[in-house]
Amino acid sequence: MATLKVPAHVPAPSEDAEQLRKAFEGWGTNEQLIIDILAHRNAAQRNSIRKTYHEAYGKDLLKSLDEELTSDFERAVVLFTLDPAERDAYLANESTKRFTSSNWVIMEIACTRSSHELFNVRKAYHARYKKSLEEDVAHHTKGDYRKLLVPLVSAFRYEGEEVNLTLAKSEAKILRDKISDKQYSDEEVIRIVTTRSKAQLNATLNHYNNAFGNAINKDLKADADDEFLKLLRAAIKCLTVPEKYFEKVLRQAINKMGTDEWALTRVVTTRAEVDMVRIKEEYQRRNSVTLEKAIAGDTSGDYEKMLLALIGAGEV
Repeated sequence: MATLKVPAHVPAPSEDAEQLRKAFEGWGTNEQLIIDILAHRNAAQRNSIRKTYHEAYGKDLLKSLDEELTSDFERAVVLFTLDPAERDAYLANESTKRFTSSNWVIMEIACTRSSHELFNVRKAYHARYKKSLEEDVAHHTKGDYRKLLVPLVSAFRYEGEEVNLTLAKSEAKILRDKISDKQYSDEEVIRIVTTRSKAQLNATLNHYNNAFGNAINKDLKADADDEFLKLLRAAIKCLTVPEKYFEKVLRQAINKMGTDEWALTRVVTTRAEVDMVRIKEEYQRRNSVTLEKAIAGDTSGDYEKMLLALIGAGEV
């Protein structure tokens, strides 16, 4: 379910490439023209524009954008222009670095992409960084985090809707027993969360709720300060109700003392073509204000215009 507003008549990639070249020339960069083109083309169209731009001008479009734009606006435009798998590979790699490390972003990518998308992320990571994503995640994490994150990024889940209710019942009981004993990182818990299809996991968690009278994430809040537990809860949320997870990331990014532009940019650029409609609905339900209004109140200039274009401002 994409929010991205792509014009009914899309110019040929050669026209877009030429217009972008013009946007970079002259006394000042034409930022609005860049937004008008790149924020309104889907992933396949953006890839074609990049290819055509390179063939016509002998330069990578991303390099031109990097030279012409600055700050948060540049980051939003460049991230969105990247092919989705390339973008995720880049975000995952940033998340393994010392100053930008984030187990959360690695978990987010592993749990909210389809098996095929995650497979493509691993391929793009391998091509770009000459090592595997699993290898880097294993190297940069330890203990319970490694136990959870390595199988998450390695997963290739069944994507269909088929569900085994007997299995859901038995695995709900396994989860309940382990959680009751505070064995949160037990290999059975990790196995269920990291290997089961999203449909199967939903069936298991529904049974958990019905049989034991509590949602699993409520039971996982027993130790509110446990960082691993927070990550495990977020992983379950990402796998089952991603729009609720992303709404919370956006709420925290926008409502803090000072905006977390990195989180805001990441969510908008990665979800614009996926489930932004649902995220916007969840945001309005939870905060009694539209996401458009929240972003407009917290950002400015070309960065604001780019974000609003990506979330489909003015659309329902």
